[in-house]
Amino acid sequence: MRIVVKFGTSTLTAGTAKLNPRAMLELARQIVQAREGGAEVIVVSSGAQAAGRERLGVLRAQQPPGMAYKQMLAAVGQSHLMRAWERVFGLFEVEVAQVLLTRADLGDRRRYLNARDAIEAILDQRIVPIINENDAVVTEEIKVGDNDNLSALVTNLMAADLLLMLTDQEGLFTADPRRDPQAQLVARVEAITDATYAMAGTSRTGLGTGGMMTKLQAAELAVRSGASAVIASGTRPEVIAQVAAGQAVGTLFAPSVTRVEARKRWILAERPAGVIVVDDGAARALGRGKSLLAVGAREIRGTFDRGEVVAIHNLKDRPIGLGIVRYASDIAARALGKQSAALARLLGEGADPILVHADDLALIVG
Repeated sequence: MRIVVKFGTSTLTAGTAKLNPRAMLELARQIVQAREGGAEVIVVSSGAQAAGRERLGVLRAQQPPGMAYKQMLAAVGQSHLMRAWERVFGLFEVEVAQVLLTRADLGDRRRYLNARDAIEAILDQRIVPIINENDAVVTEEIKVGDNDNLSALVTNLMAADLLLMLTDQEGLFTADPRRDPQAQLVARVEAITDATYAMAGTSRTGLGTGGMMTKLQAAELAVRSGASAVIASGTRPEVIAQVAAGQAVGTLFAPSVTRVEARKRWILAERPAGVIVVDDGAARALGRGKSLLAVGAREIRGTFDRGEVVAIHNLKDRPIGLGIVRYASDIAARALGKQSAALARLLGEGADPILVHADDLALIVG
């Protein structure tokens, strides 16, 4: 199971004006426990600006307005935040890696793939990725805007099974529990609607930038990509282990489609950048749910980059599917018909024999 855990500033500071080492140590312990249980955990961490204020002795009420000052605080605080994570995870002999992203990194296909591959490599080495928005250089045009939505984008990027957003609230309530003593926790949401947003005290198209609204936006994005989403209290004992085990904690948002369905719907909606013609053996293998290997490809048409969607045709030039290609067109053309050994001699040791993986392939029925 792959889990994205997002920590809000209030969770990391325990409601104070500075990072709380005890709170962070307990969260790290739970992540290590989840990893030992077989889960892969990706962390999206707020707190850089709070750490910067702490480092410089600036009270929030004294903070000058404007993005430049916030960027300065983030630049100062980001290293302080990472040192805090390094210290608490180091007690469990677990390494951490910092990953800073912007919307531009996730909007450009090549940078998207590079970010995904980098995080995959970090996970492969049993290192915990700590992700945050690159506030020090971000502009309004490329800013995600909040770490709730960033965590949902990372959930989609990494094909995670679960997004867990830990905050200072127990979950979504029928009304604001701070104002309405009759408000009740909503245990499960099957579909996020206007009524769901109304419970958070806002509209679906509201202009707010934080609080429960952004968590609902993030949950909606996550479930559309085939993941489950949970909003829960960061101070609840063993909250990460309980959610990972499927226990009823906080508010659960059920996925609207499976991850495979979500991915294949996206692939089928894309305009193909080129065509790969395959032989009869490869066409039959694709029909059985196999990946497209270079050895089964016969012709490349068009110019495309790694990570773009291409059409796959049989020898009669009939389309049989669409898929995300792993090589740019010039390299794919050189790989045509090559067995793994020949491919290694051509492209180097460890060359991937797969042109389109089965997980990245949507067959056309009929």
